[in-house]
Amino acid sequence: MRRIHLDAVGGIAGDMFVAALLDAFPELAGRVLADAAAVLPPGAGAPFLRQGLSGAVAAQRFGLEGARAHSHAHAHAHAQSGEHGDEPAHEHAHDDTAGTYRDMLARIARAPLSAGTGRHAAAILGLLAEAEAAIHRVPVEEVHFHEIADWDSLLDVVAAGSLAAALDGAVWTVSPLPLGGGLVKTQHGLLPVPAPATAALLAGFDWRDDGVTGERVTPTGAAILKHLARPGRPAGGRLVASGTGAGTRALPGMPNVLRALVFEEAGQAGDTVTVITFDLDDMTGEEIGTASECLRAQAGVLDVSLGQRLGKKGRPVASIRLLARPEQAEAVAQACFAQTSTIGLRLREERRLTLSRQADDKDGVPVKRVARPGGDTVKAESDALVGETLAERRALKQRAERGDD
Repeated sequence: MRRIHLDAVGGIAGDMFVAALLDAFPELAGRVLADAAAVLPPGAGAPFLRQGLSGAVAAQRFGLEGARAHSHAHAHAHAQSGEHGDEPAHEHAHDDTAGTYRDMLARIARAPLSAGTGRHAAAILGLLAEAEAAIHRVPVEEVHFHEIADWDSLLDVVAAGSLAAALDGAVWTVSPLPLGGGLVKTQHGLLPVPAPATAALLAGFDWRDDGVTGERVTPTGAAILKHLARPGRPAGGRLVASGTGAGTRALPGMPNVLRALVFEEAGQAGDTVTVITFDLDDMTGEEIGTASECLRAQAGVLDVSLGQRLGKKGRPVASIRLLARPEQAEAVAQACFAQTSTIGLRLREERRLTLSRQADDKDGVPVKRVARPGGDTVKAESDALVGETLAERRALKQRAERGDD
């Protein structure tokens, strides 16, 4: 099992998360940069990853450069400011729909992204939008990310979604987060630090006060943590990689970095999941398909599967099964009630065994490498198999899964 611990030395923002993980997993850079570029409109610039320094520490920096690129902005609905509050708010002309939650979801859905990226990116963006909607008392669909005119926040969300998909199956933890202090400049004036959306997203997480003020955890960083991680110390294991991502702000007497420590436990490992099941006999196929996609995007959901059975009076029944993280099972259950017509759920906790797995690339095709007792196996990601005929797609699959020679 792979465990990834995020050490928030200087804090966490979207660009810091992406940079730290790409430093730890450089083989994923091609996938992540391609996904990030695919969601940007023409002329918005291009994503970059480059080596730099924060204090005296070498670290990667991730961001956007080009004609319309600016310093990283983070996602405050109806608000904007520089990364960690170190840049003034920018004014940009844009239409009434560009930058809305609905527009961003549509942009993610239209983009030719790697397998799983869209699902995770939509989930992160959804958490951010829900928090901002509650803070500003507006419907989620009307949440407007003003700083999207810079496109940095969408870049971070999609890049983080690409990493989450590529590292599917990992267990994420995060250290106590730096509290920061003072005020951050937004479109609505000054807001206290941590920003209201950040505080709402990270209720239940551990915090610390290291005496350094300013915005240390951005709403985008908070949404990524809410989607992936739980507070706590790393469970240990064999340290196999580490990565460091830098923020844009210079902190007094310390590096402004996020570290990713990657641990692996050889062979089988066990954990506990919550299994949620229910049946549907009064929804159309189209409605069930839409509900399934919404549930797959729900934070804490590991898998959604559908089956067909015969129910009472010989009626065809759609049988739904979800696997969820136990700590998020209650929220997932509420999502099931909201997205479907069911009036009852069955929940149970089950222990499972999983094999260590790693995302890789073979002949340009993303593959999943699994450590099995009899030797590693490699499986190509089916969504990445392209060709005009079945024979061509199968040939590409065989080349990608062929052992190294």
